[in-house]
Amino acid sequence: MATVPLISDDAASAEVLAVFDDIRAVRGTDYVNNFWRALANDPALLAATWERLKEVMGPGELDPLVKEMLYIAVSVANGCEYCIHSHTAAAKAKGMSAKQHGEMLSVIGMAMQTNGLVTAMQVPVDEVFEV
Repeated sequence: MATVPLISDDAASAEVLAVFDDIRAVRGTDYVNNFWRALANDPALLAATWERLKEVMGPGELDPLVKEMLYIAVSVANGCEYCIHSHTAAAKAKGMSAKQHGEMLSVIGMAMQTNGLVTAMQVPVDEVFEV
């Protein structure tokens, strides 16, 4: 259950509706998900987060699918169920295959295991790895 109201279009201010409309236009959909509707309780935070997300997840040196897969990995590490689901759906929409999904999950699991081991043993960083 959300700790804040999810702002409907009917209850949204003009400022919030402008962001919702941009979300719809950029994503080519009529749907505005619950994350944005929760953020709409703070219109300035909603606008700032949407602008930053468009910049970070927009065109760049990384392929859009790679960006979504990275988002999934970080969301798993942070335990964000909502983000895992929403970015898995986005990755699938961008062409992530079942085999890619499985391989990504294997990498996430391996990284979590080795991160835990190296942290538990407090292994010092090799000089050749230091920048």
